[in-house]
Amino acid sequence: MKTEEMYAALNEIFRDFLADDTIDLKPETTADDVEGWDSSNHINILLAVEERFGIRMSTREIEKLKTVGSLAELIESKLAER
Repeated sequence: MKTEEMYAALNEIFRDFLADDTIDLKPETTADDVEGWDSSNHINILLAVEERFGIRMSTREIEKLKTVGSLAELIESKLAER
């Protein structure tokens, strides 16, 4: 999967869950940068990411995520394992 496609899919997920069509995720984006991205939405977003990409993330992996870029890297590594 190309990086552009991954970010397009991530943008769609975030926009849907946070009801904000103006979200434009970048690798350096954090929860502090996106209004409404709180702990409960974080869980829902990660579940949607797992479903969309057909992957599973461990609690340890999730705890290490600090930016959207680190999420994208984790998704890429999970997809490469298949």
